[in-house]
Amino acid sequence: MDKLAAIRQPVLQEMAQYKALFDNALTHDDDFLGQALDYVRRRQGKMMRPLLVVLMARELGDVSVDSLRSAVTLELLHTASLVHDDVVDESGERRGQRSVNAVYDNKVAVLVGDYLLSTSLLQAAMTGNIGVVEIISRLGGTLSEGEICQLANIRNEAITEEAYFHIIHHKTAALFAACAELGAISAGADAEYVARAKRFGEIVGLCFQIRDDIFDYYADNRIGKPTGNDMREGKLTLPAIYAINNADNQEVRALAMRVKNGEATADDIAALVDYTKAHGGIEYAQRRMEELHAQALSLLDSWHNAEVREALRGYIDFVVERSL
Repeated sequence: MDKLAAIRQPVLQEMAQYKALFDNALTHDDDFLGQALDYVRRRQGKMMRPLLVVLMARELGDVSVDSLRSAVTLELLHTASLVHDDVVDESGERRGQRSVNAVYDNKVAVLVGDYLLSTSLLQAAMTGNIGVVEIISRLGGTLSEGEICQLANIRNEAITEEAYFHIIHHKTAALFAACAELGAISAGADAEYVARAKRFGEIVGLCFQIRDDIFDYYADNRIGKPTGNDMREGKLTLPAIYAINNADNQEVRALAMRVKNGEATADDIAALVDYTKAHGGIEYAQRRMEELHAQALSLLDSWHNAEVREALRGYIDFVVERSL
Protein backbone atom coordinates (compact mmCIF):
# COMPACT_ATOMS: atom_id res chain seq x y z
CA MET A 1 0.00 0.00 0.00
CA ASP A 2 1.47 3.40 -0.97
CA LYS A 3 1.51 6.35 1.44
CA LEU A 4 -1.53 8.12 0.02
CA ALA A 5 -3.58 4.93 0.00
CA ALA A 6 -2.74 4.41 3.68
CA ILE A 7 -3.75 7.99 4.50
CA ARG A 8 -7.10 7.54 2.74
CA GLN A 9 -7.83 4.21 4.42
CA PRO A 10 -10.02 5.54 7.29
CA VAL A 11 -12.25 7.47 4.83
CA LEU A 12 -12.26 5.39 1.63
CA GLN A 13 -16.06 5.26 1.38
CA GLU A 14 -16.43 8.95 2.19
CA MET A 15 -13.86 9.96 -0.44
CA ALA A 16 -15.77 7.94 -3.05
CA GLN A 17 -18.93 9.83 -2.06
CA TYR A 18 -17.04 13.11 -2.30
CA LYS A 19 -15.79 12.24 -5.79
CA ALA A 20 -19.34 11.52 -6.97
CA LEU A 21 -20.54 14.90 -5.66
CA PHE A 22 -17.59 16.71 -7.22
CA ASP A 23 -18.07 15.06 -10.61
CA ASN A 24 -21.77 15.88 -10.54
CA ALA A 25 -20.99 19.54 -9.80
CA LEU A 26 -18.81 19.62 -12.93
CA THR A 27 -21.40 18.15 -15.26
CA HIS A 28 -23.32 20.41 -17.64
CA ASP A 29 -25.73 19.79 -20.54
CA ASP A 30 -24.20 22.48 -22.75
CA ASP A 31 -21.76 20.78 -25.11
CA PHE A 32 -18.99 23.38 -25.05
CA LEU A 33 -19.12 24.20 -21.34
CA GLY A 34 -19.59 20.53 -20.58
CA GLN A 35 -16.40 19.67 -22.50
CA ALA A 36 -14.41 22.36 -20.68
CA LEU A 37 -15.71 21.19 -17.28
CA ASP A 38 -14.95 17.59 -18.20
CA TYR A 39 -11.37 18.61 -18.98
CA VAL A 40 -11.12 20.26 -15.55
CA ARG A 41 -12.61 17.18 -13.87
CA ARG A 42 -10.18 14.79 -15.59
CA ARG A 43 -7.21 16.84 -14.38
CA GLN A 44 -8.08 16.40 -10.71
CA GLY A 45 -4.96 15.36 -8.81
CA LYS A 46 -4.38 13.63 -5.49
CA MET A 47 -7.42 15.22 -3.78
CA MET A 48 -5.24 16.33 -0.86
CA ARG A 49 -7.50 19.22 0.17
CA PRO A 50 -10.81 17.31 0.16
CA LEU A 51 -9.06 14.51 2.04
CA LEU A 52 -8.09 16.95 4.79
CA VAL A 53 -11.71 18.15 5.11
CA VAL A 54 -13.02 14.62 5.39
CA LEU A 55 -10.38 13.45 7.88
CA MET A 56 -11.09 16.41 10.17
CA ALA A 57 -14.80 15.56 10.10
CA ARG A 58 -14.15 11.84 10.64
CA GLU A 59 -12.39 12.55 13.95
CA LEU A 60 -15.81 13.52 15.34
CA GLY A 61 -17.77 10.52 14.01
CA ASP A 62 -19.64 9.78 10.79
CA VAL A 63 -18.97 12.13 7.88
CA SER A 64 -22.14 13.99 6.90
CA VAL A 65 -23.18 15.15 3.44
CA ASP A 66 -22.55 18.71 4.65
CA SER A 67 -18.91 17.83 5.29
CA LEU A 68 -18.68 16.27 1.83
CA ARG A 69 -20.23 19.36 0.25
CA SER A 70 -17.76 21.50 2.20
CA ALA A 71 -14.96 19.49 0.57
CA VAL A 72 -16.54 20.00 -2.84
CA THR A 73 -16.97 23.75 -2.40
CA LEU A 74 -13.34 24.18 -1.34
CA GLU A 75 -11.99 22.13 -4.23
CA LEU A 76 -14.13 24.06 -6.70
CA LEU A 77 -12.89 27.38 -5.31
CA HIS A 78 -9.30 26.15 -5.43
CA THR A 79 -9.75 24.93 -9.01
CA ALA A 80 -11.28 28.25 -10.05
CA SER A 81 -8.30 30.12 -8.58
CA LEU A 82 -5.85 27.89 -10.49
CA VAL A 83 -7.67 28.42 -13.78
CA HIS A 84 -7.56 32.19 -13.26
CA ASP A 85 -3.92 32.09 -12.08
CA ASP A 86 -2.85 30.33 -15.28
CA VAL A 87 -4.42 33.15 -17.29
CA VAL A 88 -2.70 35.82 -15.16
CA ASP A 89 0.66 34.00 -15.35
CA GLU A 90 0.20 33.21 -19.06
CA SER A 91 1.02 29.61 -18.16
CA GLY A 92 0.53 26.84 -20.70
CA GLU A 93 1.03 24.00 -18.23
CA ARG A 94 0.06 22.97 -14.74
CA ARG A 95 1.61 19.92 -13.14
CA GLY A 96 2.81 18.66 -16.50
CA GLN A 97 -0.61 18.96 -18.18
CA ARG A 98 -1.91 21.65 -20.52
CA SER A 99 -3.77 24.41 -18.70
CA VAL A 100 -7.37 25.30 -19.52
CA ASN A 101 -6.29 28.52 -21.23
CA ALA A 102 -3.85 26.55 -23.39
CA VAL A 103 -6.49 24.03 -24.48
CA TYR A 104 -9.15 26.69 -25.12
CA ASP A 105 -8.17 30.35 -24.77
CA ASN A 106 -7.98 33.05 -22.11
CA LYS A 107 -11.57 34.21 -22.54
CA VAL A 108 -12.97 30.71 -22.13
CA ALA A 109 -10.64 30.02 -19.19
CA VAL A 110 -11.75 33.16 -17.33
CA LEU A 111 -15.42 32.27 -17.86
CA VAL A 112 -14.87 28.65 -16.81
CA GLY A 113 -13.12 29.93 -13.67
CA ASP A 114 -16.10 32.21 -12.98
CA TYR A 115 -18.48 29.28 -13.42
CA LEU A 116 -16.45 27.16 -10.99
CA LEU A 117 -16.52 29.98 -8.44
CA SER A 118 -20.28 30.34 -8.75
CA THR A 119 -20.73 26.58 -8.40
CA SER A 120 -18.50 26.61 -5.33
CA LEU A 121 -20.70 29.19 -3.63
CA LEU A 122 -23.81 27.20 -4.57
CA GLN A 123 -22.37 24.08 -2.95
CA ALA A 124 -21.58 26.12 0.17
CA ALA A 125 -25.15 27.41 0.29
CA MET A 126 -26.49 23.85 -0.04
CA THR A 127 -24.95 22.99 3.34
CA GLY A 128 -27.41 25.42 4.94
CA ASN A 129 -24.59 26.55 7.20
CA ILE A 130 -23.88 30.29 7.06
CA GLY A 131 -20.49 29.62 8.67
CA VAL A 132 -19.47 27.55 5.64
CA VAL A 133 -20.58 30.29 3.26
CA GLU A 134 -18.71 32.91 5.28
CA ILE A 135 -15.43 30.94 5.30
CA ILE A 136 -15.61 30.28 1.56
CA SER A 137 -16.41 33.92 0.78
CA ARG A 138 -13.57 35.15 2.97
CA LEU A 139 -11.17 32.61 1.47
CA GLY A 140 -11.86 33.79 -2.08
CA GLY A 141 -10.76 37.28 -1.10
CA THR A 142 -7.71 35.98 0.79
CA LEU A 143 -6.46 34.00 -2.21
CA SER A 144 -6.83 37.03 -4.48
CA GLU A 145 -5.09 39.23 -1.92
CA GLY A 146 -2.19 36.78 -1.86
CA GLU A 147 -1.75 37.01 -5.62
CA ILE A 148 -1.90 40.81 -5.52
CA CYS A 149 0.63 40.92 -2.66
CA GLN A 150 2.94 38.71 -4.70
CA LEU A 151 2.73 41.06 -7.69
CA ALA A 152 3.35 44.05 -5.44
CA ASN A 153 6.30 42.33 -3.78
CA ILE A 154 7.99 41.79 -7.14
CA ARG A 155 8.19 45.59 -7.45
CA ASN A 156 9.51 45.98 -3.90
CA GLU A 157 13.29 46.34 -3.53
CA ALA A 158 13.23 44.69 -0.09
CA ILE A 159 13.91 40.95 -0.01
CA THR A 160 12.52 39.58 3.26
CA GLU A 161 11.25 36.35 4.76
CA GLU A 162 8.42 38.33 6.34
CA ALA A 163 7.04 39.25 2.92
CA TYR A 164 7.52 35.69 1.68
CA PHE A 165 5.56 34.14 4.55
CA HIS A 166 2.84 36.80 4.27
CA ILE A 167 2.34 35.82 0.64
CA ILE A 168 2.35 32.04 1.09
CA HIS A 169 0.02 32.33 4.07
CA HIS A 170 -2.53 34.08 1.85
CA LYS A 171 -1.89 31.98 -1.28
CA THR A 172 -1.62 28.47 0.17
CA ALA A 173 -1.78 28.18 3.95
CA ALA A 174 -5.16 29.93 4.13
CA LEU A 175 -6.62 27.34 1.75
CA PHE A 176 -5.45 24.33 3.78
CA ALA A 177 -6.49 26.08 7.00
CA ALA A 178 -9.98 26.55 5.56
CA CYS A 179 -10.11 22.86 4.58
CA ALA A 180 -9.39 21.77 8.14
CA GLU A 181 -11.65 24.43 9.63
CA LEU A 182 -14.61 23.51 7.42
CA GLY A 183 -14.11 19.81 8.15
CA ALA A 184 -14.41 20.61 11.85
CA ILE A 185 -17.25 23.14 11.60
CA SER A 186 -19.36 20.99 9.26
CA ALA A 187 -19.11 18.16 11.80
CA GLY A 188 -20.33 20.36 14.67
CA ALA A 189 -16.97 20.70 16.45
CA ASP A 190 -16.45 22.91 19.47
CA ALA A 191 -14.31 26.05 19.26
CA GLU A 192 -11.21 24.35 20.69
CA TYR A 193 -11.19 21.59 18.08
CA VAL A 194 -11.89 24.08 15.27
CA ALA A 195 -8.89 26.18 16.34
CA ARG A 196 -6.56 23.15 16.54
CA ALA A 197 -7.76 21.82 13.20
CA LYS A 198 -7.34 25.21 11.53
CA ARG A 199 -3.78 25.61 12.87
CA PHE A 200 -2.87 22.12 11.66
CA GLY A 201 -4.20 22.99 8.20
CA GLU A 202 -2.30 26.28 8.18
CA ILE A 203 0.98 24.49 8.95
CA VAL A 204 0.28 21.91 6.25
CA GLY A 205 -0.20 24.73 3.75
CA LEU A 206 3.03 26.47 4.71
CA CYS A 207 4.95 23.20 4.34
CA PHE A 208 3.21 22.47 1.05
CA GLN A 209 4.27 25.79 -0.46
CA ILE A 210 7.85 25.63 0.83
CA ARG A 211 8.19 22.15 -0.67
CA ASP A 212 6.71 23.39 -3.94
CA ASP A 213 9.19 26.27 -3.99
CA ILE A 214 12.13 23.94 -3.40
CA PHE A 215 11.07 21.95 -6.48
CA ASP A 216 11.74 25.03 -8.61
CA TYR A 217 15.48 24.75 -8.01
CA TYR A 218 15.62 21.34 -9.72
CA ALA A 219 14.67 20.29 -13.25
CA ASP A 220 11.73 17.88 -13.33
CA ASN A 221 9.46 17.65 -16.35
CA ARG A 222 6.89 15.64 -14.35
CA ILE A 223 5.71 18.76 -12.53
CA GLY A 224 5.73 21.02 -15.57
CA LYS A 225 7.80 23.54 -13.64
CA PRO A 226 11.39 23.85 -14.91
CA THR A 227 14.26 25.12 -12.76
CA GLY A 228 14.05 28.85 -12.14
CA ASN A 229 10.47 29.26 -13.35
CA ASP A 230 9.57 31.39 -10.30
CA MET A 231 12.55 33.64 -10.98
CA ARG A 232 11.47 34.04 -14.58
CA GLU A 233 8.27 35.52 -13.16
CA GLY A 234 10.24 37.85 -10.88
CA LYS A 235 9.60 35.80 -7.72
CA LEU A 236 12.23 35.09 -5.08
CA THR A 237 11.28 32.25 -2.75
CA LEU A 238 12.60 31.15 0.64
CA PRO A 239 15.82 29.38 -0.46
CA ALA A 240 17.03 32.35 -2.52
CA ILE A 241 15.90 34.89 0.10
CA TYR A 242 18.03 33.14 2.71
CA ALA A 243 21.09 32.82 0.45
CA ILE A 244 20.89 36.48 -0.63
CA ASN A 245 20.38 37.88 2.86
CA ASN A 246 23.05 35.78 4.56
CA ALA A 247 26.00 37.02 2.52
CA ASP A 248 27.27 40.54 1.92
CA ASN A 249 27.53 40.04 -1.83
CA GLN A 250 26.51 43.13 -3.78
CA GLU A 251 26.87 41.33 -7.11
CA VAL A 252 24.36 38.69 -6.05
CA ARG A 253 21.98 41.33 -4.68
CA ALA A 254 22.18 43.19 -8.00
CA LEU A 255 21.43 39.90 -9.74
CA ALA A 256 18.41 39.41 -7.48
CA MET A 257 17.13 42.88 -8.34
CA ARG A 258 17.42 42.08 -12.06
CA VAL A 259 15.25 39.03 -11.40
CA LYS A 260 12.64 41.12 -9.54
CA ASN A 261 12.65 43.74 -12.29
CA GLY A 262 12.14 41.15 -15.02
CA GLU A 263 15.51 42.00 -16.55
CA ALA A 264 17.37 38.75 -15.77
CA THR A 265 18.70 36.59 -18.59
CA ALA A 266 18.57 32.80 -18.57
CA ASP A 267 22.23 32.83 -17.50
CA ASP A 268 21.41 35.24 -14.65
CA ILE A 269 18.68 32.94 -13.37
CA ALA A 270 20.89 29.87 -13.65
CA ALA A 271 23.61 31.71 -11.72
CA LEU A 272 21.22 32.70 -8.91
CA VAL A 273 19.83 29.15 -8.70
CA ASP A 274 23.38 27.78 -8.42
CA TYR A 275 24.32 30.43 -5.84
CA THR A 276 21.26 29.58 -3.76
CA LYS A 277 22.11 25.89 -3.75
CA ALA A 278 25.78 26.51 -2.93
CA HIS A 279 25.03 28.87 -0.03
CA GLY A 280 22.61 26.79 2.01
CA GLY A 281 19.29 28.06 0.67
CA ILE A 282 17.76 24.63 0.13
CA GLU A 283 18.95 23.32 3.52
CA TYR A 284 17.53 26.38 5.28
CA ALA A 285 14.13 25.96 3.63
CA GLN A 286 14.18 22.28 4.61
CA ARG A 287 14.92 23.22 8.23
CA ARG A 288 12.05 25.71 8.36
CA MET A 289 9.74 23.06 6.91
CA GLU A 290 10.92 20.48 9.47
CA GLU A 291 10.25 22.94 12.32
CA LEU A 292 6.71 23.42 11.08
CA HIS A 293 6.32 19.67 10.61
CA ALA A 294 7.20 19.12 14.29
CA GLN A 295 4.60 21.71 15.34
CA ALA A 296 1.94 19.93 13.30
CA LEU A 297 2.76 16.55 14.84
CA SER A 298 2.53 17.99 18.37
CA LEU A 299 -0.99 19.24 17.65
CA LEU A 300 -2.15 15.72 16.85
CA ASP A 301 -1.50 14.39 20.36
CA SER A 302 -5.01 15.46 21.38
CA TRP A 303 -6.81 13.62 18.55
CA HIS A 304 -8.90 10.72 19.93
CA ASN A 305 -9.58 8.63 16.82
CA ALA A 306 -6.37 6.60 16.44
CA GLU A 307 -6.97 5.88 12.74
CA VAL A 308 -7.54 9.52 11.93
CA ARG A 309 -4.56 10.61 14.05
CA GLU A 310 -2.24 8.23 12.18
CA ALA A 311 -3.70 9.30 8.83
CA LEU A 312 -3.06 12.97 9.64
CA ARG A 313 0.50 12.15 10.72
CA GLY A 314 0.95 10.41 7.40
CA TYR A 315 -0.63 13.40 5.66
CA ILE A 316 1.87 15.98 6.98
CA ASP A 317 4.73 13.49 6.40
CA PHE A 318 3.62 13.11 2.79
CA VAL A 319 3.44 16.89 2.25
CA VAL A 320 6.97 17.40 3.60
CA GLU A 321 8.54 14.39 1.87
CA ARG A 322 6.70 14.40 -1.48
CA SER A 323 8.66 14.39 -4.71
CA LEU A 324 5.86 15.94 -6.80
